[in-house]
Amino acid sequence: MDLHRCRFVPYPPSAINALAFSHPSSLTTSSKGPPTLRLAIGKANGDLEIWNPLRGAWHQESVFRGGKDRSIEGLTWTQDPEEEDKNGFKVAGRLRLFSIGYSTSVTEWDLATGRPLRHASGNYGELWCMAAQPRLQATPNEDTMTINGVEIGITRYQSLVVGCADGPIVLLSTADGDLQFQRTLTRPPKKKARVLSITWQNRHLVIAGHADSTIRVFDTRNGQQIRSMSLGAGPQGGPKEILVWSVKCRPDGTIVSGDSTGTVSFWDARHYSRLQRITSHKADILDLAISANGETVFSGGMDRRTTLYRETAGSKPGEKKRWAEIAHQRFHAHDVKAMAVFETKKTSILASGGLDTTPIIVPVREFGREHHRTLSSLPQQPPVRSAPRKGLLVSWWDREVNIWRILRSKGSHDAAPVLEGLPHPPEKKLVAKVLLRGAESITSADVLQDGSLLAVSTLSDFKMFHLRERLDTTMSLRKIDLPDELAKVGAKAIQVSPDGKWMSLTTNNNKIQLHRISRLESPKDIPCVLPQPINLRRLPRKPALSNYLHGSLGAYDRSITHTAFSANSRILVVGDLAGHLDTWVLEGNEDLSRDPPVTSVDNRRRSSSASSLSSSSSSSSSSASDSEANPTLIYAQHWRRSPTAHLIPKLPSAPLIMSFRPANSCTLSNAFTNGTTVQPTRHTSQPHSHDLPHGEARLFILTAEHQVYEFDVLAGKMTDWSRRNPTSTLPPDFRALRDRAMGCVWDIAAPSSSSSSSSASSPPPVLSSTGSSTAGRCRERIWLYGSAWLWMFDLSQDFPERADDDASEGDEEQLAPKSNKKRKRGNGQAQSLARIDDIPSKKIQKTRKGKESGAGGIIPAHEVNAGIGRSMRKTVGPAGDEARIFALGQGGSDGTSTDEEEDDEDVDEDNGPSAALIRLRRGKQATTTTGLADETQKAEDGVEMMAKGEGEQEKEKEKRPYWGTYKYRPILGIVPIGEGGGSSSSSSRGGGGVEVALVERPMFEVDLPGRYFGDQEWEERKDGGGGMI
Repeated sequence: MDLHRCRFVPYPPSAINALAFSHPSSLTTSSKGPPTLRLAIGKANGDLEIWNPLRGAWHQESVFRGGKDRSIEGLTWTQDPEEEDKNGFKVAGRLRLFSIGYSTSVTEWDLATGRPLRHASGNYGELWCMAAQPRLQATPNEDTMTINGVEIGITRYQSLVVGCADGPIVLLSTADGDLQFQRTLTRPPKKKARVLSITWQNRHLVIAGHADSTIRVFDTRNGQQIRSMSLGAGPQGGPKEILVWSVKCRPDGTIVSGDSTGTVSFWDARHYSRLQRITSHKADILDLAISANGETVFSGGMDRRTTLYRETAGSKPGEKKRWAEIAHQRFHAHDVKAMAVFETKKTSILASGGLDTTPIIVPVREFGREHHRTLSSLPQQPPVRSAPRKGLLVSWWDREVNIWRILRSKGSHDAAPVLEGLPHPPEKKLVAKVLLRGAESITSADVLQDGSLLAVSTLSDFKMFHLRERLDTTMSLRKIDLPDELAKVGAKAIQVSPDGKWMSLTTNNNKIQLHRISRLESPKDIPCVLPQPINLRRLPRKPALSNYLHGSLGAYDRSITHTAFSANSRILVVGDLAGHLDTWVLEGNEDLSRDPPVTSVDNRRRSSSASSLSSSSSSSSSSASDSEANPTLIYAQHWRRSPTAHLIPKLPSAPLIMSFRPANSCTLSNAFTNGTTVQPTRHTSQPHSHDLPHGEARLFILTAEHQVYEFDVLAGKMTDWSRRNPTSTLPPDFRALRDRAMGCVWDIAAPSSSSSSSSASSPPPVLSSTGSSTAGRCRERIWLYGSAWLWMFDLSQDFPERADDDASEGDEEQLAPKSNKKRKRGNGQAQSLARIDDIPSKKIQKTRKGKESGAGGIIPAHEVNAGIGRSMRKTVGPAGDEARIFALGQGGSDGTSTDEEEDDEDVDEDNGPSAALIRLRRGKQATTTTGLADETQKAEDGVEMMAKGEGEQEKEKEKRPYWGTYKYRPILGIVPIGEGGGSSSSSSRGGGGVEVALVERPMFEVDLPGRYFGDQEWEERKDGGGGMI
């Protein structure tokens, strides 16, 4: 594979301003969290990201694009109360997401469409903070409750409270699925102090931190201020007033605040007096987070520190517990602006983000015993496309589209010639740029493979441009006039078919529209889009049943995430977040002599009015049957649902990659139609053929849990390769990857003439008993990539077999070192720590993923003492004669976890069929475990070894069934810029394979604002002094 490393593509990631989990922490939940658990991340550019923790996989499911001068400064979730249906069964309440940002409005988002659902604004200043009322913990049959002898009604909905820049605190109601103004609490008496932070102490009391060194307590039942707590004057030589950037409450009501002096203060829940303060930061504390049991507090600030506090017993008997700073680490490279905690019995994580644009997951209970995890700041869907026939690279961000021309490599057969004496043209050149008007950001874009047409969409409109080359090697763009119905359609995703004749639009309401692109012979003629759209209907699916207490995401699971055309552009597949796949096929033979259909406005109005008179169920069924009986013919062809669509099963998780195998001479089918069309008769004025497509129909799928499947879409079943190579046979290094896959590139080529003479009618190569293909096999490689890795799988071979699980456990026990040392007398705790460090835990090795808390991997026992270690010795008093040991973990005295539960209900990893069944499918005899281990070890050598030369690596890659590297990072996307992939012409180019452009966006090239430098940081300061730069 010829690879161009591109770092010139602009894509500036945006800072993280807000974080919020969809569910509160619950230590009574035995699993790793409800299936509807989501993490919402608000960006400074107005983007809103929805992440699924997925039991530690962390999949970025959706990105709701923002717009110009928009920012998200606060996020919160609520859950409507459960209801009963007509059969008496309880129905889960809907989960709702709200945001604020530099305006006077609170916005509720429609998760299914990714657009704002409603706004609530009033006659008050800009909103700076927001918090949701805690859920009511009462008996469901109770409608009233008694407070101080007064019986009042109970509302089961969660109200919102927001703090404004001019001082007031506003209460909003979310009852009955609406968002309405309820009341304004009492304003501060002296001056309009800005409300910087806010939280609920219980369902009636609100704690607000202001910009005048004061924390105030309000009662939402009567709107009165009941207490005011002062932090005193500011530091000497600094501002007179202290800014209370964050306030949070423990489960017992204790108030915790963080301010601009870097001090964390603890306040009594009843008398509102300060209990203790700890100055642990060198600059402002911007946010706080508290664990579910209230025993752990985290703080993050401008000095990049994430500080851990725990309540510890006194050094003397009878002394009260005191809060202490246990440890601090700099996980972030810039200010830490937002933090959020979620905990269950098996999950305990802290999510944080800031100006460095990178979300970081930190373990809470296992702090010091597990690694933290850094999520990618780049989108899951790569914002890059390419036109391989012209060597064009298209990228977009916000409202800008850039088109680059990448020079072919010198060995390419279509490389531009260079005359002697003339300078060599630059390797890359910006040939065109598009700046969209309006405030909406670009959601998707695509370009034809010949680079003649560019399609761009936002949430509100759709545009197309005709590209033509100029004499100075640049390109001219001309906007194409589109029908009003198409120009006003907002699309989340665009996909152009490989032949450039069809364009698929995924609308905001998750509908599929197909448009036919009319291509003329002359390159000077502008292509057009036929005004008649084809609306494809997906199969109705029943929502998955879940606990009503977990809440419902509504139609969010049916959001379409991926669309794929087959190589012949006659099969279309879409996948959604729930894992459902819908397939359609193009029926009939193309006849350009037929006139395309023209639907008048009057006919459309009559059809829409007629459909509105009938009921929703009957109209949907009748319209579906009418569309099948009277299909929309375009050039004697029409799209219909695949006859085998119902046979394709539901995926266990959302698809990350969906791609058809490109066609080549090894996979071309002999069953071609003769291309004849059906002629009209007196009784049938618009006849059409019912010929279904033939040829390559194998669809490769990689799910969010990195499970690999391949389906024959026309047959409605898994392919033989997928049955012989389940997920359990994938390389262990690939299965251990934590960063999710982003995309793929195919490298398909026919065997060279020197090895074998191939023809269109030659059968596919036969695999040998060892899993390697015979001589003259076709090259069928797929290159998968994530933000920090690149892997190649040769699908013409079978992966090496793995031993059964029992044999693997036996091998681990044999490889585990045994301690022959006799027990020595001495400190029992020291001996316990020594035994833990010397002998690896078999329990942790066996249930590694099941026991992880949801952040990074478990730190090996011999590495725990490195860095911050398991415990910390802290001296107390000026003389330093007293010392206490603080354990970083919340387990036993030796730092090991005291949770002896063996419940591994969350460890539902699909290991696939057993090794014996895999060997049976491959037609092999059973082999010994030793032989399998040797074969596995040979295959594991396929991971790249940096010490070898490039020539040796290329030779080894030809023999291996897979190969991987971590050399390129972070990867924004990989796209082909040559015509080698998917065609047999690549064999004539020296066997180099497909030519691709690998786009990298390293963080050190991102322009970030100046950050704080402490006194003990020995980094070079641009201003030559200490403090801020």
